[in-house]
Amino acid sequence: MTSPLQPTAIQKIGAELAIAWNDSSESYLPLEFLRRHCPCAACGGEPDVLGQVALPAVTYNDRSFDLTSWQTVGGYAIQPRWADGHSTGLYSYKFLRRLEQISKS
Repeated sequence: MTSPLQPTAIQKIGAELAIAWNDSSESYLPLEFLRRHCPCAACGGEPDVLGQVALPAVTYNDRSFDLTSWQTVGGYAIQPRWADGHSTGLYSYKFLRRLEQISKS
């Protein structure tokens, strides 16, 4: 049985979030890319009763891409806090790995 995906270390390095994983791999996610892919309802929208997602208008400023801190949530996600005060996005570990693949393409 394999262990669930977990970070062993998370560090902000310049304009990237670096994550070392328990499978010995590493991810480097550009902070602007990470913020622009925030999965919270205020950024990504949420479905109505019919399943339609209306994308909200999201605006950014020069502090929007400055990661000030983060906390782990349970054993499955991190919750970043950005310099503009935004902190409602929960980035699951699986979502972070998918973002890494998207950022490379």
